[in-house]
Amino acid sequence: MDEELREWRETAPYWGKHASTIRAMFAPVTAALIEEAGVTKGRKVLDVAGGAGEPSLTIAQVVAPSGSVTFTDAIANMVSTAKAAARQKDLTNIEFQQCPADCLPFPDNSFDVVVSRLGAMFFPDPLAALREILRVTKPGGAVSLVVWSHSEANPFSFCVTEVVSRLIPAGDAPPTACDAFRFAERGKLAGILREAGATQVRERLLDFDIAAPISPEQFWDLRSETSGTLREKLKSAPEEKQDRIKAEVLHNAARYFPDNQMKFPAQMLIITGQKPG
Repeated sequence: MDEELREWRETAPYWGKHASTIRAMFAPVTAALIEEAGVTKGRKVLDVAGGAGEPSLTIAQVVAPSGSVTFTDAIANMVSTAKAAARQKDLTNIEFQQCPADCLPFPDNSFDVVVSRLGAMFFPDPLAALREILRVTKPGGAVSLVVWSHSEANPFSFCVTEVVSRLIPAGDAPPTACDAFRFAERGKLAGILREAGATQVRERLLDFDIAAPISPEQFWDLRSETSGTLREKLKSAPEEKQDRIKAEVLHNAARYFPDNQMKFPAQMLIITGQKPG
């Protein structure tokens, strides 16, 4: 756990650097999450593991002027990055709190809706975290979580990891407990949400495009900087092998850059449940 926190602390500045691209990449996911969770004007929303600020920033605009968002993340640098982004957008209906998902400093029944976009995969104890999330959700309120579907359905990741795993055998790379595809199997996270006490649990498969106006070189910079696991693996390899990995990744990814603009097909799961009334 300490190693994972260290990795995320080191990664946070890169998420800030690429924040506008990441916001564009996952805008369709944010829109689908808002729809599934029933986020509307006037709602009081909690965003758990909010990273560099999304979906909190978008949700703040949806629920305004009478609604509010509370952003949380376990990493202080992520909280700082999100605060700066909110200031740039002149958003005043967001509060910020540094805390882990399984220890939320809020009273019972505080929020109409709780969301987490691409955070649940990194909860050290998912069941404890979801129980805590339900604790702070109002009776009848919604909890909605987004996670990656299978790696093979997501070439944004797979075209990199396939090359890296082939050229840097697992035994040669630093170990990591992080697994972005931990809940890729359909029904897995939904089952944990039910076990935590949620009712009316449903699962939606979201097909969309990860698109942004960046070149293949910019894609490589984004992937090699914002993934702590990838950074560590590249750091462990000699420079010649790093160059070979980059060249193979860019070759494999070329088909996803029509007109030199990034457009990867992608697939995620949105799991939504309700706190019993």
